[in-house]
Amino acid sequence: MSQIEEMADVCKLLGDKNRLTIVALLNEKELCVCEIVDILQTSQPNISQHMRKLKDGGLVKETKKGQWVYYSLRIQDKPYVAEILKQIPSQQDKINSLVCEENECCT
Repeated sequence: MSQIEEMADVCKLLGDKNRLTIVALLNEKELCVCEIVDILQTSQPNISQHMRKLKDGGLVKETKKGQWVYYSLRIQDKPYVAEILKQIPSQQDKINSLVCEENECCT
């Protein structure tokens, strides 16, 4: 796959509002699926589908902590994604408003 094809595929992934929001959230901090569900107010299966696509696209990685899976960005090899993220408004207020403070839903 050429670099242009890879970049086009990544841009397609980021063309979805929910996935772009997820990537922006993960740019702020590592999150559990339940936290992303809470922030985006959508179903866990819907978020899991988006996470699978982002993982398959090489944009996120997962880390298992106990029974919970946490996601973080994996964009070191995609500097153009970092540049896009610089233009996206901070999502820190959404993270700060999590109902499951201190990961209580994930413990």
